[in-house]
Amino acid sequence: PMLSLGNTYSEAEIFDFDQRVRKLLPGETVEYVCELKYDGVAIGLTYEQGALKYAVTRGDGIQGDDVTANVRTIKSIPLRLFGSDFPSEFEIRGEIVMPRPEFERLNEERIEIGDQPFANPRNAASGSLKMQDSSEVSKRSLDCYLYFLIGENLSYESHYENLMKIRDWGFKAPMYIAKCKTIDDIFEFINFWDKARDELSIDIDGIVIKVNAHDQQKRLGFTAKSPRWAIAYKFKAKQALTRLLSVDFQVGRTGAVTPVANLEPVLLAGTIVKRASLHNADIIKKLDVRIGDMVFVEKGGEIIPKIVGVDRSRRDPASAEFQFITQCPECGSKLERMEGEAAHYCPNESGCPPQIKGKIEHFISRKAMNIESLGEGKVGMLFDNGLVNNIADLYDLKAEDLLGLQKEYVIEGNEKNRVVKFREKTVENIIAGISLSKKVPFERVLFALGIRFIGETIAKKLARHFGSIDELQKAGFDELKQAEEIGDVIAGSIINYFSNPVNIKTVERLKQHGIQFAIQKSETPLLSDRLAGKSFVVSGVFTISRDEMKTLIEKHGGRNVGSISAKTDFVLAGEKMGPEKKKKADSLGVAIISEDDFYSMISG
Repeated sequence: PMLSLGNTYSEAEIFDFDQRVRKLLPGETVEYVCELKYDGVAIGLTYEQGALKYAVTRGDGIQGDDVTANVRTIKSIPLRLFGSDFPSEFEIRGEIVMPRPEFERLNEERIEIGDQPFANPRNAASGSLKMQDSSEVSKRSLDCYLYFLIGENLSYESHYENLMKIRDWGFKAPMYIAKCKTIDDIFEFINFWDKARDELSIDIDGIVIKVNAHDQQKRLGFTAKSPRWAIAYKFKAKQALTRLLSVDFQVGRTGAVTPVANLEPVLLAGTIVKRASLHNADIIKKLDVRIGDMVFVEKGGEIIPKIVGVDRSRRDPASAEFQFITQCPECGSKLERMEGEAAHYCPNESGCPPQIKGKIEHFISRKAMNIESLGEGKVGMLFDNGLVNNIADLYDLKAEDLLGLQKEYVIEGNEKNRVVKFREKTVENIIAGISLSKKVPFERVLFALGIRFIGETIAKKLARHFGSIDELQKAGFDELKQAEEIGDVIAGSIINYFSNPVNIKTVERLKQHGIQFAIQKSETPLLSDRLAGKSFVVSGVFTISRDEMKTLIEKHGGRNVGSISAKTDFVLAGEKMGPEKKKKADSLGVAIISEDDFYSMISG
């Protein structure tokens, strides 16, 4: 697994980390290695016989995206290693980053041609790795720093020495790294780079501290989420003071309206900041932000900087309280605000341009229908030319509709304008990508529909519970809540989606085009049908993980439900079962079975 590191934000927490390490390694000398924490995209590179074989992103920590073709264009990643003293097979992990000068150049170009600018260098690096055209990736000057070597027969039994060795093979090891024997040494490294980080051409957001000796790393081991032998110290967010000039309002694919502040340009953490998030009307009211105010802008881990305060001592006495808009800035519809929610929404989901384009962009995204050939602004071109106004329209496209389609972007200061044109090869890729998406399994299709509150995980649970879009569509409120992890909000959102005739028509059109709206038998091969027709609520701790237990239920024809009701057949109870669930099961007369009982049921 590609695990994440535990984060700390104070010297006291680093001291606690050191104490934990020394307690688990009593009487031993412990040496630490301090490195910069790069703010980029985690990558794992596999080499066989000295040649790059695979490049895979972190993904969910277990499975990531294969981006080998694009990574091959990054000059600092060797395709073949120097020398011969490397292991025959190993993995090396690191971070792909975009230098700030390249990020600023790329964003200026995107703004000039009307594309949405990237939020930060990390976002730009991630977007670049997902591009389909590797030749375009090669133009983006991505860089890569490697910081973790995994494999058998490594050159040294320590982390620091192996990082020094990988330089001989052609890798770019961390630029700044130090061995530390004491806590004071660690704090000296942290304090230096907290002040000096703005001088770097890449973004860092902290310092990583690792136990150096591999033997000690192995004995310290891992928690479920992170190694016990490493920790990340996160720098405090930096602030700047500048003037609020105006506020724009952006409409997302769900209709949520987000206020974005336009600022007098100010240098913050090494980059010029011109825009910042104001989140929603409640935040604006709480901060009492007004046009013309001098505001404090903070740049932490957010996608874009945010306004965190106002210098009221410098406020113009004549300034007026900020009034949030009442109509959609894109289509003019009256905005709505649902009870209990902070955001304002445009209700015109089928007629508001940014919502339509946002839904299509979500539909074609990698984790949904994965129509990569339609990325990089092509959806906007199709929409602007009246070819696509709905996700189902994609499947009506023909090659002759697209061939020759073009858009010219004026780039200030350049002698030549940029022209994006659909040539024959581009059109072939688009049509092929759309056709291939018809094989995408139901759970990803359900996620691709963009039903509010239904992410990847919930879509998977709904698909497995109901089996098809038809069963999901006809399910009532209480039936929906029987599905695992489905509460009032999600159940209400599903009912609301299928109460809209536009959505029903869209689903019907997609069905006609052969989109997968039911789980295929090959997706859920059964071991037996001994639990067919039976529903289970799983509670407590078992000898295997709870997810594995739920998978076993499904493999034997059973169904997992999220809450106990009179219709539940069994509660599968492990150790530390919730007392409230036991009480409810007893009151409804639902049978409570043990792990051993369960194994007896499935073994016959």
